[in-house]
Amino acid sequence: MAEMHPLIDLSAEVAAALDDHRPIVALESTIFSGMGLPQPHSRTALQRCETVIRAAGAVPAMTAVIGGRWVVGVSGEQLDAVFATTRKVAERDLAVAAAQSWASGATTVSATTALAHLAGIEVFATGGIGGVHRQSELTGDISADLDALASHPVVTVCAGAKAFLDLPRTLEYLETVGVPVLGWQHDWFPAFYTRSSGLKVAHRVESAADAAGVLRSRVRPDSGVLLTAPIPMTDELDPQRINGCIEKALADCAAAGIVGPRVTPFVLERMAAETGGDSIRANLALAENNAAVAAAVAVALAAFPRH
Repeated sequence: MAEMHPLIDLSAEVAAALDDHRPIVALESTIFSGMGLPQPHSRTALQRCETVIRAAGAVPAMTAVIGGRWVVGVSGEQLDAVFATTRKVAERDLAVAAAQSWASGATTVSATTALAHLAGIEVFATGGIGGVHRQSELTGDISADLDALASHPVVTVCAGAKAFLDLPRTLEYLETVGVPVLGWQHDWFPAFYTRSSGLKVAHRVESAADAAGVLRSRVRPDSGVLLTAPIPMTDELDPQRINGCIEKALADCAAAGIVGPRVTPFVLERMAAETGGDSIRANLALAENNAAVAAAVAVALAAFPRH
């Protein structure tokens, strides 16, 4: 195993997998924290994701900040700190969290891609990425997730971007920063709760080996790949209904003066209420599906020669 960054703590299982060159799938912790799915759904989500990853022959590695350290492979008593934390850690916050010895923090997509890269992990599964927010021309609100995807050689598997974002501009931004956007056996960019946003992806891949090959063949050595996997058909929500719920949630968000990092947890909470919990069930399903796809890609990458 290559020399590790001095602020990273690996679990014994993840360290052994790296030593043995076994496939690993990184997981962010925000979705499992006090800012993501409500309990007990966050524990259920983690269990379902870890189960499908292990079933495919890979090792799950959730990331988080614990005691000022960057943990890759959260386990045991550390899990309780993640489930309870309400402090979000983006890539820009990792250094501050270490310098100030934050007790706990849940890693976002940007932080997790950075930690996965530092640890030597090439695949990351999440629910939905952040992106360009609606009215960004006025607010300038663009998630750091997008630049992180362009700056770390990791395949990020997701069900598209969060559905309440400006999806056309999110795709345009990804094109600008040079991130290949792939559709997993699908031609359309997913909209989280629904299988299609009506926007086509640039490229479709049919197999994990194809996705692995894209990462291995990249032109920029530090750039990543976005692999979008639509929510399973049986778990998809009605597009018309979900769009109405999104508009209502965003209106409530604006009325409450919620901005910045607080928007996502606020909207997700409102969505759960507006859909009678259906959005939570959909979130569980898509997170599990993304983890399964990511595990397949990790297994394919483990057998793929490195340049």
